[in-house]
Amino acid sequence: MSDARYDYIVIGSGAAGSVVAARLAEDPGTRVLVLEEGPDDRSLFIKANGGFFRTHGTERTFLFHTEPEPGCHDRELVVMQGRTLGGGTSVNAMCYSRGQHADYDDWAAMGCTGWSYEEVLPYFRRSESNARLSGRYHGASGPMRVSDGVHRHVLTEAFVRAAQETTLPGRNQLIPFNHDFNGAIQEGAGYYQTMSYRGERSSTARSFLARGGENLVVRPSSRVNRILLEGRRAVGVALHRPDGSEEVVRAAREVILSAGTLMTPKLLMLSGIGPVDQLKRHGIEVRVASENVGRGYQDHSMVPYDMTLKQPVSLYGQDRGFNRIRNGLEWLLFRHGPLASNVVEAGGYFDFDGDGRPEIQLNALAVSSAGWGDPIPEDHRFSLAPLCLTCHSRGEITLRSADPADMPVVRTNFLHETDLTALVNGIELSRQICAAPSLQAYVDSESLPGPAVGADRAAIADYVLDHVKIGLHPTSSCAMGSGADTVVDPELRVRGTEGLRIVDGSVAPIIPRGNTTAPIIMIAEKAADLIRGRSLQGEAPAPRFETA
Repeated sequence: MSDARYDYIVIGSGAAGSVVAARLAEDPGTRVLVLEEGPDDRSLFIKANGGFFRTHGTERTFLFHTEPEPGCHDRELVVMQGRTLGGGTSVNAMCYSRGQHADYDDWAAMGCTGWSYEEVLPYFRRSESNARLSGRYHGASGPMRVSDGVHRHVLTEAFVRAAQETTLPGRNQLIPFNHDFNGAIQEGAGYYQTMSYRGERSSTARSFLARGGENLVVRPSSRVNRILLEGRRAVGVALHRPDGSEEVVRAAREVILSAGTLMTPKLLMLSGIGPVDQLKRHGIEVRVASENVGRGYQDHSMVPYDMTLKQPVSLYGQDRGFNRIRNGLEWLLFRHGPLASNVVEAGGYFDFDGDGRPEIQLNALAVSSAGWGDPIPEDHRFSLAPLCLTCHSRGEITLRSADPADMPVVRTNFLHETDLTALVNGIELSRQICAAPSLQAYVDSESLPGPAVGADRAAIADYVLDHVKIGLHPTSSCAMGSGADTVVDPELRVRGTEGLRIVDGSVAPIIPRGNTTAPIIMIAEKAADLIRGRSLQGEAPAPRFETA
């Protein structure tokens, strides 16, 4: 092995890796190396808000397929994750959603000391530079730009009005407008804030990594084969070289695993840390027995709901022919137009049982939601795509082989009966909202589920099982907790090892009820302080960071 060149090695540059690396590098005497398997993020399709669909299925994304899921009529489901600098924050829809206050109180109640809502709220605020909001719930001077959308589609505006014209089933009250889903309450309909500013994406690579000095080294196109252990101490990583050999890079202090919920357990197991039967099956030496590595995986489930339109006013065809040229020029010259949109401009959170915790999220799109692994319909549609915020199903990530080039085996174990009921409720609510006056001016007829699926809840449930998809919010495959059987402790240290932490969504003991990017950034912000032995008390506000 070569001499130690870095204090910290961070594996992965996504929502978590970019943040924890940049924060550690704020000390100019600390040397930090970030390793990203995918290419750099120099692409207009990443920089422009509305271009992200063009990155999907390219070298800048991982595309996983689950095993056939018995609870979903034996269908294989598609899971896509970011594979470029910034990870998912470079290829997603940028919705800034933290989940519910009670999510984090649940974490604390499960033994995750220091992770209650009041304890993590300062870390949400520290990362954020909000263009409109401040005060108790929001930061105004962090590195990451959060703002209202500069483009609002006519169908988005119609949805927000239509929701307020709709009575929530079982509650006998009109759906309220919510101007801040991350404030005092989550419930209601409204416009999403996004991790962008004036039509440009604010990925963690641009917001955090770009602030680093010479002591922060970023290496894209660098695949890690395994973590190197001396005894039980992580001392570095083995990198894949194009000729099949390996390059060894050492860490003097810690190796930080931020490869994401699907790849982090894979790398642990390839390194000899994981369930004994898994490791022995693939001929991997057991270095640390950790039976819950890869187990407990959660993700949100969602189902398409589409309406065909009376007039061709959707986003369909906006990336073709003359429209493509016009929209590209409008964004390049003025940062306006469809390319300034995050596509998922509005939505809402809906509490059907009145317990104060919404179970369904609707995402309003001026385009069909029938993609996500299926062919996109060739017509103009508006969609709502109900997403189940709970996840009572627990899946598993396991090794396919001992070859680092092989993708892991993914099982969601969808679809739990409670989540199925919620998605049926989501379809029924979508129908009510689309029947409200403000949307009736635009929508013509229901294309998904369609007239063949009537009001019978059993028929709707069957449609859900035939069409349910993964919400692309994976968490919880290496969950933290206080018990000896958890993968990491509340300071994110991998049990049974020294000098090794996990900092990504895999450590969440339960999936947050909302989009998961903001919670993962929060995890990384808090992790940086845990690693440095610091707290937020007495810290000066972070400087405002302007994007180019």
